[in-house]
Amino acid sequence: MEEPWPPSVPPWQSVMMRGRVTHDGSTLREARHDWWGVVLEAPDARELALFYSRLLGWEIAKQSPEDAAIGPPEGVAYIAFQTSAGYVPPVWPAEEGAQRMTMHLDFEVVDLPAAVAHALELGAREADHQPQDNVRVLLDPAGHPFCLYTDG
Repeated sequence: MEEPWPPSVPPWQSVMMRGRVTHDGSTLREARHDWWGVVLEAPDARELALFYSRLLGWEIAKQSPEDAAIGPPEGVAYIAFQTSAGYVPPVWPAEEGAQRMTMHLDFEVVDLPAAVAHALELGAREADHQPQDNVRVLLDPAGHPFCLYTDG
């Protein structure tokens, strides 16, 4: 018999992650303490931050030779980038013995051809394998796969 998903959780466990705070919207963005994000390794953190900043229209919030971060104009999410001299780009689709993708970024768009053209102009490459008609898998300048997709 298949277990229901999500699994039932006792009420005393159904709280938000411990050590984080919630905000009611009255706290200024810069003063909040509930930021979250993902960090991608790259041979050059600043170069990859610039690519995603231009792709998404997000501002570069931090940059040094070792790391950089971008964020949208509102909200508390970010994408950070870390320079790694030993960076090995993942292979898409996965191949035996090659560096595997452990995560990827998805971005919903309303005009897939226009969004793909923009990404290509900025230095992305289209992956050879395209699994769905409403999704385009691209590789950023450091080789990370990311998806542009339309809902539908």
